[in-house]
Amino acid sequence: MRSKTAIEIYAYWDELRGHREVPARSQIEPGHIRNILPDLFILEKTPRGDIRFRLAGTRICALFARELRGSTFDALWLADQTGRLARIAGDVMAQKTPVVLSASSLAGTADRLPTEIILLPLRSPDGAVDRIIGALVPLSRPLWLEATPVNYLDLGGIRVLDIAKTNLFLQDRPEKPLPASRPLPGRQPMTDHGIASAIRRVLHLRVFEGGRRD
Repeated sequence: MRSKTAIEIYAYWDELRGHREVPARSQIEPGHIRNILPDLFILEKTPRGDIRFRLAGTRICALFARELRGSTFDALWLADQTGRLARIAGDVMAQKTPVVLSASSLAGTADRLPTEIILLPLRSPDGAVDRIIGALVPLSRPLWLEATPVNYLDLGGIRVLDIAKTNLFLQDRPEKPLPASRPLPGRQPMTDHGIASAIRRVLHLRVFEGGRRD
């Protein structure tokens, strides 16, 4: 992982899960990760099977210059990559395995902006792993970033994080590059609403309502 945000949210996720494969979303305490909240998001798998944003940080919304309410995660990506990204997010939940994506943010005629995305599975109260907490972080801050919105993300590589390793950051699996021209084969428990309310109080994280209420 190249960004401090990705390292920090992974360390928090890993601490919450303890000896289990996946932590519960009710364990998340926004106050413990307040300094990175603007770069975080939560995804949810809906009853229809698509994967949509429930929460998205202010810096993520500013990056795309739009609200992501109801948007699918794969809608952020180039058109020929949408199916691929939907499968990746689904596999993170189904396989209970975190991944790091390297990508380029594309904004008009601006230079490609290296961007890192981490996806970490979460368990719901009913036991299903149908949530993801993640981060989306540009790896530099060019001058145009404040004035030019990102249109799409272009996937560059995938790194599967091996949670069985004792030293993750030295021994994780290498990133697998993805050629653009060829698609790949296939404390008090809190509700999501409670988490959103706490996040509003902590760092004004933009909240996208919708989806299930557990």
